[in-house]
Amino acid sequence: MLSDVSLDLPVRPVLPALVEALDAAGTAVLVAPPGTGKTTLAPLAVADEVPGRVVIAQPRRVAARAAAHRMAAVLGERVGERIGYAVRGERRVGPRTRVEVVTTGLLVRRLHHDPELPGVGAVLLDECHERQLDADLALAFTVEARGTLRPDLRLLAMSATPQADRFAALLGGDAPAPVIRAEAALHPVDRIWAPPPRPVAAPGAGRVDPALLDHVAATVRRALRERAGDVLVFLPGAGEIAAVAGRLADLRDAVAVLPLHGRLPGAAQDAALTPLPGRRRVVLATAVAESSLTVPGVRVVVDAGLSRVARTDLARGLGALVTVPVSRAAATQRAGRAGREAPGAVYRCWSEATHARLAPQPEPEIASADLTGFALELAAWGTPDGAGLALPDPPPPAALAVARDTLTTLGAVDADGRITARGRAIAAAGAHPRLARALLDGAQRVGADRAAEVVALLAEETLGGAGDDLTTLWRRLRTGADPAATARWRAEVRRLRTALPDDRRGRSGPDRLPDELAAGLLVGLAYPERLARVRRAGGTAYLMAGGTAAELAAGSGLAGSAWLAIAVADRSPGAPTARVRLATPVDEATAREAGGPLLRADREVGWSGGDVVAREVVRLGAIELVDRPLAAPDRARLAEAVLAGLRQDGLTLLTWTPDATALRRRLAFCRQALGDEWPDVSDAALLAAAPTWLGPELARARRRADLARVDVAAALRRLLDWRQAARLDEVAPERLPVPSGSRIRLDYADPAAPVLAVKLQETFGWPAAPRIADGRVPVLLHLLSPAGRPVAVTADLASFWRTGYPQVRAELRGRYPRHPWPEDPTSAEPTRRASPRRR
Repeated sequence: MLSDVSLDLPVRPVLPALVEALDAAGTAVLVAPPGTGKTTLAPLAVADEVPGRVVIAQPRRVAARAAAHRMAAVLGERVGERIGYAVRGERRVGPRTRVEVVTTGLLVRRLHHDPELPGVGAVLLDECHERQLDADLALAFTVEARGTLRPDLRLLAMSATPQADRFAALLGGDAPAPVIRAEAALHPVDRIWAPPPRPVAAPGAGRVDPALLDHVAATVRRALRERAGDVLVFLPGAGEIAAVAGRLADLRDAVAVLPLHGRLPGAAQDAALTPLPGRRRVVLATAVAESSLTVPGVRVVVDAGLSRVARTDLARGLGALVTVPVSRAAATQRAGRAGREAPGAVYRCWSEATHARLAPQPEPEIASADLTGFALELAAWGTPDGAGLALPDPPPPAALAVARDTLTTLGAVDADGRITARGRAIAAAGAHPRLARALLDGAQRVGADRAAEVVALLAEETLGGAGDDLTTLWRRLRTGADPAATARWRAEVRRLRTALPDDRRGRSGPDRLPDELAAGLLVGLAYPERLARVRRAGGTAYLMAGGTAAELAAGSGLAGSAWLAIAVADRSPGAPTARVRLATPVDEATAREAGGPLLRADREVGWSGGDVVAREVVRLGAIELVDRPLAAPDRARLAEAVLAGLRQDGLTLLTWTPDATALRRRLAFCRQALGDEWPDVSDAALLAAAPTWLGPELARARRRADLARVDVAAALRRLLDWRQAARLDEVAPERLPVPSGSRIRLDYADPAAPVLAVKLQETFGWPAAPRIADGRVPVLLHLLSPAGRPVAVTADLASFWRTGYPQVRAELRGRYPRHPWPEDPTSAEPTRRASPRRR
C-alpha cells in the first residue's frame, strides 16, 4: 500500500526501520512530531508487512474520521475501500479494507468482546501521549492480550512528544520496545507574544472572560492583516468557538470562518479540513487540532492559551469541564501547526513571563477525571484494581474507591469489585455506567424509545443547544429544529436502543408519564444524589439529595419548580454552591421513585435546640420529606438524648441549690486534701460520670425540664462509697463549733483553704485555729467585727492574739463599747451578745 503513495513526508525514511523493529520485537514506539505524516504513512507501511487488518486507534472521533479520509485520499480511493473507519454510531468499511481507523473507546469495546482480535494483524495506538482514559485502557488491554493470547500481534505506540521511554517499557515486557524517531522538517515559526491590553479574569468552571474572547477576535484580525495564509485559532470549547465566530461575523464576505470541534456533524468537520481555493479561512478549533489533525493551508496560529479538562469533585459527586491554562508542551504543538507547509507565525494571547510559569506537560486524565467508567472497564477485564496491567499511571486510590462505591450501588460489581451480570449489561450499553443504568431501568418504566432519547441527550448535553431545561432541549431535537444535531442524536438513540436487552425493548412503560417526569425519572436514575428540592417556595436555591446546595442561573425558566432532577451542575473550587446547567422539573413521587436507594425512614431521638427532640423522619438523602413527632420514643434512647444534652450544654442544665453547691465544694476539698480516692467533682469528671451519679434521674427524664427538677445534692452522694459517706462530716464538716457555742458554716469555695467567717468575740478562749481533714488542713479564719466586717484573716490564731489583736482592740473598742475587748482574749469568756446598755 505504501508503494502506491508518492507523498514524501518526514516520517517516510524511518518506516523501513520501523517495520524491521516490529518484525523483530513485535512491539515498537514511533516518536514523530506533528506534521511528519506518521498517522498517514505508518499504517500503510505496516499493512504491507502483516497479514490481516491493521487497526489504528485515535483518541477522538473527528481525528479518526479525518485520518481515514486522509489515507484514502493519498491512495486515490474513497473511504470504505482499502481504508475504513469506525466511530460510535458510524462505520465505513468494506471487504477490501486493510486499515481501519477507530476510536480508542471502540477498540476497548472490541477487546472486551474478543481479546484475541481475530483477523487483526497489528494495532497502532496513535497520540498515546494525550493520556486519555480510553487510550490508557486500550494500551493496557492490548499489551495483555498480546502477551497472553496473541504473541503474533504487532503493537505500535505512536507519540508526538519525545517522552517515549515510559511507553517503550510498557510495551516491551522483559525488555523495552525499540524506539524509532522521525525528525520534523518543520518550517520556522515566529512567536508573537500578544497578551490582552488589560488583565482578564482567570478561567473558571467552563467559563471564559468575554474580554479575553474580544482580545482573541482582535488578534485574529491583526493576524489577517499582518500575515498571509489561513489562520487556525485554538479555543477551549464549542461555546467559545461560537462566541468568537460571532465577533468575526463581519468578515464572512472576505474570509471563511469555520468551526472545528468533536460535536460537529461529519460534513462540517470535513469542511473545516478542506482548503478553499482563492479564499482565506479562519478555522476556530478546540484541542482536537493540536496533534491529531492536519489542517491544510494554515500559516498562522492564534492561541487563546486555554484548554478544557474534566475534573471530579469526589466529595460531592459532581463532574465538570474546567477551563485551565494550556501546558507548554501543548502550546508548542499548537504553534507547530503554523509551520507544516511553509514558514508561519503563532500569536500567543499571553505574555512570555506567563509562558514560563505554565505546566510543562498536560495532566493525564486519570489524575482528575471521574473513574466510574474506567473502573467498570477494569472490572469487566477481570482486574478491578488494575494490578498487573500496563497502565502508564495507576488510578488514584481515592477516586478509584469512589468509583467502586458507585458501581456497587448500581449493582455493576460485587463486594470484591468483580463485575456482575448486570454490570456486563451496563458495560455493553457503551455509555457512562450511570447513564447505562438509567437506560436499562428506565426503559421498563418510560419505554425503550424515550429512555434512549433522553440518555442520548445526557451523553452529549450540548446536542440540544443553549438553555438549562432538559425537556425543552429534548423537544427541540424531536422537532428537528437543529437538523445536524438531530441527526447525530437520532444515530445515538438507535445505537442505545439496539444495546438494550431484548426484554427491555418495549415501546412504552406501564403508564404514560409526561415528558418532564419521564426525563426527570431517567436523570434521577442516573444521578439520584442530584435530585433537588427548592429551599423556599418560588426561589432559585435548591438542596440536592447529596447534600450540596445548588442555584439556578438568573432568569431560568425552571425557577420556582418544587423539585428538580439535575443532569449537569458544576461548582467552582471553593464555592459553596453548585450552578445548575441542565435540569428538568419533577414531582416528589417521581423523585422518590428515582432516588429509591437514598430513601430512608428514621426514628430519631436526640438533643437539638436545647431540648430533647423525638421525631420520625423520612429523608431522600439530605432532603427531609417527612418530620413528625414520635409518640412513644424508646426510654433508653430518651436517656441517651438527655445525657447527650447534658454533656453538650453543661451542668447548668441542673438546678444547683445552695446545699448542692456546698456539698460539691466539700467533696472537692476532700479530694484536694486527702487524695484521689475521693471523687473528682470537676465539670469534666461529673459529665463523664453522669450515668453513675445521675443514673436513676436520667432513666426517668424525657426532656430538659426533668433535669432541672433533679435533687443534685442527693445525686452527688452516690459518688461516695459507704466509708466515705460515713467520714464526710468528720473530715469536711459542714459546720464547726466555736467557743461561744455557735455552729458556723464552713466555706469550701477554695478547696485549698476552707474559710470560717466568725465574729472575733466568739473565738475568745480559742488558743489556735481548728484543723480539719484529719488535722491536715488549718481552717482560715475570717475574724469579723461586731458589725460583721472582716478585721483580720489568719490561719495562725495564736500569733494573731499576740501581735494582731492589740491593734484591732485599740481601733475598735471605742467604736463598739458595748462589746468586750479583754486584754487577754485567750482567757476571756466568749460571747455572741453585746453587754446590756446602762441606764
